[in-house]
Amino acid sequence: MCTVRGILSAVAAVIFAATGRGADRITGRNFASRSEVVAQNGMAATSHPLATQAALEILKKGGSAVDAAIAANAVLAVVEPTSCGIGGDLFALVWDARTQQLYGLNASGRSPLEPTREYFVENGHEEIPAFGPLSVTVPGCVDGWFELHRRFGRLPMEEILAPAIRYAREGAPVSEVVAYYWQRGGEFLREYPGFAETFLPQGRAPQKGEIFRNPALAETLERIAREGRDVFYRGPLADVIDAFCRRIGCLLRKRDLEAHLSTWVQSVCVNYRGYEVWELPPNGQGLATLQMLNLLETYDLSRLGHNSAAYLHLLIEMKKIAFEDRARFYADPEFVRIPPETLLSKSYADERRQLFNPDRALRQIPPGQLEWSRIEQRLRDGDTVYLAVADSQRNLVSLAQSNYRGFGSGLCPEGLGFCLQNRGALFSLEPDHPNVYEPGKRPFHTIIPGFVTRKGKPWLCFGVIGGDMQPQGKVQVLCNLIDFGMNLQEAADAPRCYHTGSSEPTGKTMTDGGVVALESQVPFETARDLAARGHQIRFLFGVFGRCQAIGYDAQNDIYYGASDSRADGCAAGY
Repeated sequence: MCTVRGILSAVAAVIFAATGRGADRITGRNFASRSEVVAQNGMAATSHPLATQAALEILKKGGSAVDAAIAANAVLAVVEPTSCGIGGDLFALVWDARTQQLYGLNASGRSPLEPTREYFVENGHEEIPAFGPLSVTVPGCVDGWFELHRRFGRLPMEEILAPAIRYAREGAPVSEVVAYYWQRGGEFLREYPGFAETFLPQGRAPQKGEIFRNPALAETLERIAREGRDVFYRGPLADVIDAFCRRIGCLLRKRDLEAHLSTWVQSVCVNYRGYEVWELPPNGQGLATLQMLNLLETYDLSRLGHNSAAYLHLLIEMKKIAFEDRARFYADPEFVRIPPETLLSKSYADERRQLFNPDRALRQIPPGQLEWSRIEQRLRDGDTVYLAVADSQRNLVSLAQSNYRGFGSGLCPEGLGFCLQNRGALFSLEPDHPNVYEPGKRPFHTIIPGFVTRKGKPWLCFGVIGGDMQPQGKVQVLCNLIDFGMNLQEAADAPRCYHTGSSEPTGKTMTDGGVVALESQVPFETARDLAARGHQIRFLFGVFGRCQAIGYDAQNDIYYGASDSRADGCAAGY
């Protein structure tokens, strides 16, 4: 018996040494949290199980992928207010199976019409405050829901919003990751008008497992479901927002809400090794994902090895190059004219790639030499969640929605149950910058839903949240899939790197090369080699983004789903 045990122990040791993981796994790399979810009729992937279940509930009732996405987003506004809510903005990509086309919606709000850049300068601001009254822009989420529903919805809005209304009124237990961010954001924002009354029951942030109820938000959602988008932008809810903003010194007015419209836009695309990767054009940062892919495409990444020092050095440096253009040129296209096709051309990538030094980290990088011009006749007068949903008709929705920094501005209009976003903090106050603050202008935006087609057919619906981590995370997920042969769950869970310190669209410039954070499973030898190349390595927590994804297998006509283990969520199908 002892001899048999000894032999088995030796065999197990050899297997573990050869594979780098225990012999009890039959599938997946050592960092994969689980296998992919596989389903035939429909799929949803969100950052909270209750939102995923709400999406499936709507799909099973005959709702479209858009109906289910709205339902999931509304539930997230209840159970994950640390990242999203109806006081924020929305962007979406919708694959329509009937027309075999991808449609893009920009439902981001604009700055108030009253103040100018000079208002901030004359009041002593070198940049727009990150929180409070001056950071607020028009909430675009609700109009985005109705615009998506008008074009692609099937079920009535009362039915779509019913799960969120139920959770808001009856309550839902607070999940672990949400509880962590609630504690951090809640303490910081507790003194802002209306915040504690809305989000700090019993005077503190709810803890993991405690039931949180938001009856005010339930009433707000009921009115929206019953009376439509105009009750929020033109009716009684707009009146409440207007009166609140006047009282607390916020410059947002009812006329700003009345003027708001979402915009259907043409998505932009680059081909990366035979895959068509799609993003929305500015005012978002989706172009940075595409620019990074263009810069990486000439290198054999699989030969370099996943998370090797050579690969991560290349990835970080190409990120720096793309982000200098992001800082200088990404802005509201209704105010500035910068053709995306120039930034996304292969010849431009070849030119910019010459800045790369394979042996040394760059400390400063100039933006590209591009011409841009202001548009005088403006078309204006005429801490994010990402979720993916697919239905049985093979329609897919890629949707991102956010308050910007956690809860947003900290300002909660009385009795409405939500926080106004603080997107205005991303404007620049530099007078010659494309993203300079102007009345009625959309600020630079970070939330970017993604989509991939192959030979003109849907292949991947995905996103990674986390501010400027989003383009970096999306590129790493795509390289995991395309270059390193991972499955969808492996690609989402794989350890990531994060570079911070690049120049920003607010006017801040990179001066020292920035900082590189590595997740703990990245080999120590990789960190040591990166440091030798001049990278400043830091150990940061919670900065690596969270991915949700749905893949479509056209050969077998099925969906694969994945949900990042860094969040509380899940993918599920039927």
